[in-house]
Amino acid sequence: MHRPIDPKIDCVFKTLFGSDDRRDLLIHLLNALLAEDLEAPVAEVDILNPYNERETLDDKLTIVDVKARDTARRIFQVEIQLLVFPHYLAPRILYAWADLYSQQLHSGQDYDALRPTYTIWILDQTLFVERPEYAHRYCLRDDLGRRLVDHGAIRLFELSKFQLARVETDAERWLKFLKDGEHLDPEHLPEWMQHPIMRQAMSILSRFSEKESDYHRYQSRQEALRVQRSIQRALDEARAATEAARADEQAARAATEAARADEQAARADEQAARADEQAARADEQAARAATEAARADEQAARAAAEAERMAKEEARAAMEAALQENESALAEIARLKALLQQQKDG
Repeated sequence: MHRPIDPKIDCVFKTLFGSDDRRDLLIHLLNALLAEDLEAPVAEVDILNPYNERETLDDKLTIVDVKARDTARRIFQVEIQLLVFPHYLAPRILYAWADLYSQQLHSGQDYDALRPTYTIWILDQTLFVERPEYAHRYCLRDDLGRRLVDHGAIRLFELSKFQLARVETDAERWLKFLKDGEHLDPEHLPEWMQHPIMRQAMSILSRFSEKESDYHRYQSRQEALRVQRSIQRALDEARAATEAARADEQAARAATEAARADEQAARADEQAARADEQAARADEQAARAATEAARADEQAARAAAEAERMAKEEARAAMEAALQENESALAEIARLKALLQQQKDG
């Protein structure tokens, strides 16, 4: 009886691509997924961390990698991650490439000993929610697209976005196998699986399905993954609840601050209104003072005009009095002259 086997489970993935006796599967996978990056295809590889099926696996279920070096001394790493942690995965991807690249140099070696390093990340879950593409390629380039150094690349594939109805390339063949392999019937393989290397990969799944010891190992790893997914889901929910509580607290603080700001604005408006009222009163008082000053000026002008009129009348009266006195004096002189003349004549 055929039992479904997921090729992404760690023990299956490592058996497929991390075993020394199945290097052809790894070579085909590398040439398929790195077709755009390699100047020359991979011909032979040495697996740097070969998988021993009898070894005791640790509990790092979600991270499975295979490291290899080819005859051109190029370094390769294939890593599959079943659980995606968006907060730290992108920095970890870059760090893993940098660490693998830097480990090439030993004491006394020069930089010309460095060789191109390629890392392939296959994610079972979505990392870039806002991007529709399932395949991503990263390398060191400047703003004009020119490479700083042709020393490898980082390739990332999100299986959750891989939805091709028709498989045309070897890369698409492997991605579809990794995504849908557990649903394949070895007795009725689809056309895209009709390839010697893919039938060999399918035989590994069949072995896990048919051999009790392998299937038991597969089930234990799958169950452990379920437990870890449940724990991770609980952690994600707790983190989401904490973030929601923080958001509510921030919203409450913002509302309180807004209320305080409104209160301060109301107080400022009230103070401004009072200031306007006081200014209006001051303007009114100034207007009254100006009116009174104008009245006083008018009265002073009237008084000055009256004083000037009276001074003119007094001057006219004095002049008339002086004229009368002058006329009287002239008349007296004329009388005296007449009197003298009479005395002379008599």
